[in-house]
Amino acid sequence: MSRKIWIDLDNSPHVPFFAPIIEELEKRDYSVLLTARDCFQVPELADLLGLKYKLIGHHYGKNTGLKLFGLGVRALQMLPAVMHEKPALAVSHGSRSQLLLSSLLRIPSVVIGDYEFATISVGLSPRWLIRPEVIPASSAKPGRTRLLSYPGIKEDIYATKFKPDPRILRELDLEDGRLIITLRPPATEAHYHVPASERMFEEVLNFLGDRPEIKMILLPRNKRQGTAIQEAWPKLFSSGRVMIPDHVVDGLNLLWYSDLVISGGGTMNREATALGVPVYSIFGGKIGAVDQYLASEGRMVLLRDASEVRTKLLLNRRDRPANPTVGNKAALHTIVEHIVSIAEARC
Repeated sequence: MSRKIWIDLDNSPHVPFFAPIIEELEKRDYSVLLTARDCFQVPELADLLGLKYKLIGHHYGKNTGLKLFGLGVRALQMLPAVMHEKPALAVSHGSRSQLLLSSLLRIPSVVIGDYEFATISVGLSPRWLIRPEVIPASSAKPGRTRLLSYPGIKEDIYATKFKPDPRILRELDLEDGRLIITLRPPATEAHYHVPASERMFEEVLNFLGDRPEIKMILLPRNKRQGTAIQEAWPKLFSSGRVMIPDHVVDGLNLLWYSDLVISGGGTMNREATALGVPVYSIFGGKIGAVDQYLASEGRMVLLRDASEVRTKLLLNRRDRPANPTVGNKAALHTIVEHIVSIAEARC
């Protein structure tokens, strides 16, 4: 049977996450069919990391009906490549199109997930689900899915390989001594989005916008969101207090040289915790076990209401160590071992 594993990059956080996993699988003589969806800078990030992929399908916006339509269309678009490559195993971090197609083609599927409240789709469930150890097994829905775990958080997978590059300060004009804040808006087109996240984001911009000693680096989800924010707060952009990079940047490197991070999405928050950077979550939805764990350890501050922006946000310059001590190195090893064990059983 084929020693080929199909990995689908469905969203931007999946790109740095799977890059070291792919590297380790190839060291073990597995070949990888890598597909990617054209959304949220997935292809740009994959190009930045030198990944070879087949770009298939795109994002269909926040309308639920269009999302379901797009799910089916993309599954059909991936069919020729998958039929030709004949992978033995399908692996993703929650790609619904991959789950649909692998189910139809009877390809065993593995989903790696770190948010227990995420919904897949009616009738779709992976054969195996790999999650961080801090997520209780009792939160998994009963069914045929087999549950496996790994230590640490998913961001440990690639944070352990991080090396700072100070050239980003000159590249983004951040050498003027101002407090650097990296800001990520909520994922307004995601199925888990709630209005509370937007209210907190608006309060953050209103609160920080009056402070000339601050420089905010805004990383919007897409061009449409970036344009909307620029139109809503034109003075912040014209004054230079907020800027959007005109090209894809190394996210971990930007976080490392930030004094603090404020984000409406889980991945960037947890990347900051992996690097030891102060981080504030403005995600207003259900808080998952991973973020609860990080908050309980004092590695992340959860803002739950717009009123807490002005009372809990501490604007301090970060005392940055010379070299980062980051990540749980056992996370990558454990996940790769799980995938290989499943694949070996198939092969």
